[in-house]
Amino acid sequence: MGYRGKVEEQEKARLLRAEGRTLADIATLLGVAKSSVSLWVRHVEFTPSPRRYGAKRSTHPNILAKAAEIEEMRRWGIEQIGVLSEASFLAAGAALYAGEGSKTDGSVRFANTDPQMVRFFCAWLRRFFDIDESRLRVCVYLHEGLDLDAAECYWSRIIGIPRAQFRKPYRAAANPSIRRNKHEHGCVYVRYACSRTHRSIMGLVRALLSSEAIPG
Repeated sequence: MGYRGKVEEQEKARLLRAEGRTLADIATLLGVAKSSVSLWVRHVEFTPSPRRYGAKRSTHPNILAKAAEIEEMRRWGIEQIGVLSEASFLAAGAALYAGEGSKTDGSVRFANTDPQMVRFFCAWLRRFFDIDESRLRVCVYLHEGLDLDAAECYWSRIIGIPRAQFRKPYRAAANPSIRRNKHEHGCVYVRYACSRTHRSIMGLVRALLSSEAIPG
């Protein structure tokens, strides 16, 4: 499966969500995990309405219009980006690290809740740097009350690192103001302790942000 994942299933999930279907309904119809559906439709506005006598739910036209525009822009983005060249991939990874990675010298550290960003970063790190896989370390930040075992298994699959290389997780106090299904797998921290690799990445970041790199 490519980086873009199950594009067809994602598109169907967004359309079903725009129609007012629940996450459980969509997961059942598409035969995928509810957690995947939650991630795919997170930008689709959802307004549940009560069912009466088996009547079909109606969706406000503005919600449908918004969902349609999001899908249109997603397709437009794919057309504009296409398949990344090596140079584009290198620059994109540097830009991602510039925004989400640690700038402290001595260690490469990247943290995020978005599995696609984490997968992209790890693929980039492995592509352009000589990485010793056994030295990669992972730590999960997860609120109390959420399934730590499921979260670590999830991130292990996303990153491609065995759980034996996971470090002690950080368990945050439960926060009722945060939707439980929004970050059910928590935030993952990927760490690679190598000062040369970190300095190489920062060299790319500085080059990317320099005035010489900006088109005239």
